[in-house]
Amino acid sequence: MIEQQDPLFAAQSELRYMKQSVAALRDELEHAHQQAEQAVQHAVSSASSETVQLKMTITALRDELEESRAAREKAVQHAHAASEDELRQLKATVATLRDQLEAARLEKDHAISQALAAAQNEITQLHGAIASLRESLERATIQKEDAISAIGVRHQAEIGQLQATVHALRERIEAFRAGPAT
Repeated sequence: MIEQQDPLFAAQSELRYMKQSVAALRDELEHAHQQAEQAVQHAVSSASSETVQLKMTITALRDELEESRAAREKAVQHAHAASEDELRQLKATVATLRDQLEAARLEKDHAISQALAAAQNEITQLHGAIASLRESLERATIQKEDAISAIGVRHQAEIGQLQATVHALRERIEAFRAGPAT
């Protein structure tokens, strides 16, 4: 029976060894399965984490791109507003200079008109003075001629009287010379 037991014992031993091997292999397989599951979960978690990080990076890059676009658009609007403001100021300056130029032209025209009016007034006054002086000169000339004529007439009358006196005196002298004889 020992011999029978021996193969039985050996078979039982082998069966136990096989069961232990199966249990060990099962444990090992389960452990490998758990490790594989953990590796998959780790890979999924890592991929998920990487996906989240990539999504956050994409979101951050989108935000940065939007901020850059907004900043660029704001800079363009600022530059446009500044150029519009400068253009408005230049137009205002041109209008002011045009108004000043027109005012200066009007002032010059007014000054020329006043100068021409003053010159015309002076010319009119000078013509009046010339006419008045000519008239005064003519009156003075007439008065002088009248005075000369009057003096001439007086002189003629005086000469006539003197000649008459001389003639009367000559006649007297002659009568006086001829006189004792009569």
